[in-house]
Amino acid sequence: MARNVIPLTNLIEQFERMPGIGHKSAQKLAFYILGMSDDEAKRFAENILLAKEKIHRCKVCCDLTDSDICSICNDDKRDHSVICVVESSKDVIAIERTREYNGLYHVLHGSISPMNGIGPDEITIKELISRLSDDNIKEIIMATNPTVEGEATAMYISRLIKPMGIKVSRLAYGVPVGADLEYADEITLTRALEGRQIL
Repeated sequence: MARNVIPLTNLIEQFERMPGIGHKSAQKLAFYILGMSDDEAKRFAENILLAKEKIHRCKVCCDLTDSDICSICNDDKRDHSVICVVESSKDVIAIERTREYNGLYHVLHGSISPMNGIGPDEITIKELISRLSDDNIKEIIMATNPTVEGEATAMYISRLIKPMGIKVSRLAYGVPVGADLEYADEITLTRALEGRQIL
């Protein structure tokens, strides 16, 4: 049916371009949109445009915000001597959900990936280094993903920072809570053994 209805085909194709959305999911979303009332569809479209217009990067940490400086960077109650470096704003949300971390963040908006043409200049490493001129910064926590690209990014940044005399740490890796050892891969088990703690 969608082949004969060009606006529907175009809508499905737009949804298919989103990460993690296959053809069937794109069809479901397209038909959901078509089932909305005109007012609902208009509000939906307006919110997309408003988000694109108002949301930008924080001038300090490069996280997404609708003001010049995000609420985390503006919070005097947070520990301004520690910066947790993450790949995306989704990582900030995940860490904040734990309610265990009270420092600041720096969002790289990607990781170094020569295979994909992403070098250090394509992510916000320069902005991070410029933040470190502040003598208050005592520790950088590297919280990039445990992938080849994430590891390469963490190593690259740590080499830049170490001469500054700032402590650089890395998130611990290991077996997830509730997981069976038999299903863990060798790298995860190796990291879990290396990061073991005394009980």
